[in-house]
Amino acid sequence: MTDSPHADRPLRWAPGWVLAFVALWPLPGPAEGVAALGAIAAVAVLLLRRFRGGTALLSQEAWALTAVLFLGYWLPQAVAAIDAGQPARALRGAAFDLKFLPFLWLGAAAVAHAQGRRIVFQGLALLAGLWTLDALLQALLGHSLLFAALDAGVTAVQGRSACAADEVNLRGYVAGIFGPCNPKLGLVLAALAPFAIVAAARRWGVGGWWVSAVAIGIAVLLAGSRAAWIAYAIVLALSGWKLLGGRQLLLAFAVGAGALFALGAASPELRERLERTALALEADGAGVDAALSGRTRVWAAASCMALSHPFNGVGVRGFRDAFPACDPEPGAPLAWGEGPAHHAHQIVLEIASETGAFGLLMWLAAAALAWRAWRFADAAARERARPAMISLVATVFPLNTHLAVYSTFWGGVVMLVAALYAGSLLAVDRDVAAETGGRPAPPR
Repeated sequence: MTDSPHADRPLRWAPGWVLAFVALWPLPGPAEGVAALGAIAAVAVLLLRRFRGGTALLSQEAWALTAVLFLGYWLPQAVAAIDAGQPARALRGAAFDLKFLPFLWLGAAAVAHAQGRRIVFQGLALLAGLWTLDALLQALLGHSLLFAALDAGVTAVQGRSACAADEVNLRGYVAGIFGPCNPKLGLVLAALAPFAIVAAARRWGVGGWWVSAVAIGIAVLLAGSRAAWIAYAIVLALSGWKLLGGRQLLLAFAVGAGALFALGAASPELRERLERTALALEADGAGVDAALSGRTRVWAAASCMALSHPFNGVGVRGFRDAFPACDPEPGAPLAWGEGPAHHAHQIVLEIASETGAFGLLMWLAAAALAWRAWRFADAAARERARPAMISLVATVFPLNTHLAVYSTFWGGVVMLVAALYAGSLLAVDRDVAAETGGRPAPPR
């Protein structure tokens, strides 16, 4: 039996799949559907090829790293499901998340070749720029043009608005294309910013870095998410350290702080967020808890879950069920409204409480191997993967608050960024000219 005539070809449709998936992030349902269909298509292609010609899709090292990253994410979930509070639901979730293995393969394959990397990285940069421009226009006009178009499309198809008045939970902040019911713009822009900022710096040098960093930074600040502010600060530090040097980078942070206070003076909502953050400087725990919107209570409950279920936690997505038993202030009013907390709002505590020590060890092992791959890569490989590396570090930085990493949306974001990191760092082709505009890579 002869090999398939396409066994030695890359997946030419994979870059388009990545960009479609990201472009649909403002519509979680369709984005999840695209993710699942892409995973199914990747498995189908591999079966048709009988898994031959695998090194045309990914290098051997990339196959290994994507498998490790998948296991680091999925195995804790599977082990935690064994004695979860609702084992049937937990096992269904673990079974559904098996899709992340072909999902990682497909995302990595999309950037394993120079042409695919160029399409994906430039496409992500354009999306970041478009969503930033729309957010800045919203700050001037009072509404998002992109969300208005999106809402009109959803209304025409479903007969209802994408964000009904009684569902609004982000009043006064810039929400951009995500709309006032879906307060994710800041975190998403922080995750996509490295692709835009690095691309601008490679094309226009220091001036390109400054223009893109300031524009995206204003949008991130106006979005009002303090977690996004921290993530974006990491993006600025990692993207600007070598390009700007220490003094200019300090100037950049000074400009950012000045912009934050200037915008706070003009925006009552942003000013209230700054005043609440300042409460953390108070000595008593109540000030810190108010500054963190009640998260210290959630973190205390997460610590209780981790200690009471030390090996494999309470189960992924079992936080809300276990919260009442671990609530340090039962009966007291909840800072976030009605109902128990749904997750720990902090990646380390989420992993520890929902997957236990086993989950923490698996995540640490995956992180160590991802770092090892970077540490032993040559200068050209690092230059190829730099935007994805910065995005990955910003999204999982442990000293920050987070969306639920085991949720459908943010889990998909983290897995995609991890796939882009593995595929670009350990690319099939070893040429960095496409990413650096033909200039030689900097010395290691």
